[in-house]
Amino acid sequence: MEQIPEKEQPFSHPQMDPRQAQNWVVGIHLSQLAVCVGLIFGNLIVPFALWLIKRHESPLIDSEGKKVLNFQISMSIYVLLAGLMCFILIGFVVVPILVLTDIICIIIGSVQTSKGIDHKYPLSIEFLK
Repeated sequence: MEQIPEKEQPFSHPQMDPRQAQNWVVGIHLSQLAVCVGLIFGNLIVPFALWLIKRHESPLIDSEGKKVLNFQISMSIYVLLAGLMCFILIGFVVVPILVLTDIICIIIGSVQTSKGIDHKYPLSIEFLK
């Protein structure tokens, strides 16, 4: 059987060092705060981009990235629905509560992940499995 030269072999991602993967995971969790610095939909775009780039290099990055994306998709849906409820005035109370809950959950998730504790976001619908 003929050997394929190394440079012509299909691209494969090397497995990442566990400590480096842990750092990337914390970065993905913290990247959800991109919306706080004015990047519209940054809470979805930035974690999605990081997860998409690094997901093949570590199973930890893949699973944690999915958790982050599921949480942010869920929170975006909740905020959109609460925003629609502004027409009946209750949304003006619900939207700030959801935004504050989102920020608190991101911080708690980031800290727990940095300590190596498995974190599950509350209110998260599992879109990505």
